[in-house]
Amino acid sequence: MGKLHLNQVKKFYGHFEVIKGVELDVDDGEFIVFVGPSGCGKSTLLRMIAGLDEVTSGDIMIDGGRVNDLAPVKRGIAMVFQSYALYPHMSVFENIAFPLRVEKMPEDKLKAKVENAARILHLEQRLHQKPGNLSGGQRQRVAIGRAIVREPKIFLFDEPLSNLDAALRADMRIELARLHRQLQATMIYVTHDQVEAMTMADRIVVLNAGEISQVGPPLELYHKPANTFVARFIGNPKMNFLPVTCTAVSDAGVEIEYKGQKALLPVMPRQDAVGKALTLGIRPEHVLLGGGDLTLTIIPTVVEHLGAQTVAYASAEGVDENFCATLPGSVAIRLEAPLKTGMRIADCHLFDESGIAFERRVELTDIDMELLSSVAS
Repeated sequence: MGKLHLNQVKKFYGHFEVIKGVELDVDDGEFIVFVGPSGCGKSTLLRMIAGLDEVTSGDIMIDGGRVNDLAPVKRGIAMVFQSYALYPHMSVFENIAFPLRVEKMPEDKLKAKVENAARILHLEQRLHQKPGNLSGGQRQRVAIGRAIVREPKIFLFDEPLSNLDAALRADMRIELARLHRQLQATMIYVTHDQVEAMTMADRIVVLNAGEISQVGPPLELYHKPANTFVARFIGNPKMNFLPVTCTAVSDAGVEIEYKGQKALLPVMPRQDAVGKALTLGIRPEHVLLGGGDLTLTIIPTVVEHLGAQTVAYASAEGVDENFCATLPGSVAIRLEAPLKTGMRIADCHLFDESGIAFERRVELTDIDMELLSSVAS
């Protein structure tokens, strides 16, 4: 078993509140990813679960037992750090076996556990080599093997792939996802990379300034962000935001105006929105060439040709930040030349003055619905 419950967990450094009453349940066997910008508190929260940092207030429960006062070694957890923390003078075998030797495990049992971990991580041919002879990805697998042999209730990963190059990170994401399916263990993973979060997590916990902004399956956060922070953080490139005004509200949704154009958004109506300045969100991949329910002329300033896609970063009247459009790779775009784009209103998101999303009546495809159902279950 590996159930985790965080009950109003807080952390202060002096008078500064780093973690602000986090409440979270993690089921046995889940792969949970803490994601957020630097300084949001994700690593601090992970270290408190591990027992490396003290909890100022609140309770950390593992399988129903309060572990606040237990030493890390007694919590039934194993942690993999950003740095590999391998002993350079020891072989791969001895690095993996180290926690078992500390426990004074019999040699035959120790050998069987290490060899099993090496088999899972495809390190059988490396057991007698030193860490200095291994690649970065292999070293990280050794660090993971050292966690596996402890057979913990919960695995904790603190940005374990950040030291690897892009190709190795992609390979290791696949390895970790495969490892999770094979072990069926509870895993909590910290990263600032939302691509890692989207590709590996059963559920994502988006943290902002020590608080949880939203928790849910990756596609749920993508299609139904709770606020502008989550909308901006989940998705790559990030969502575009346009200033609009609410002109009317009805049972069908909220009518908005943007530069003389009116459109009815299929969201849950709020009567107090009429006359208010709101924010319209559209993802770069939903921007259309030529037109749509709303149109917008942009002036590309930077263009990235990626083969299958062309990403244009542009200026647009009334938009403070770069407006981004992800377009087909065959599209010919000229720098500094006006480009007419548009958007379907069904693809848009709407946020109030505080950045809170209007509940969206999402028109998902059959594939999206199938994915959301499978992830949620």
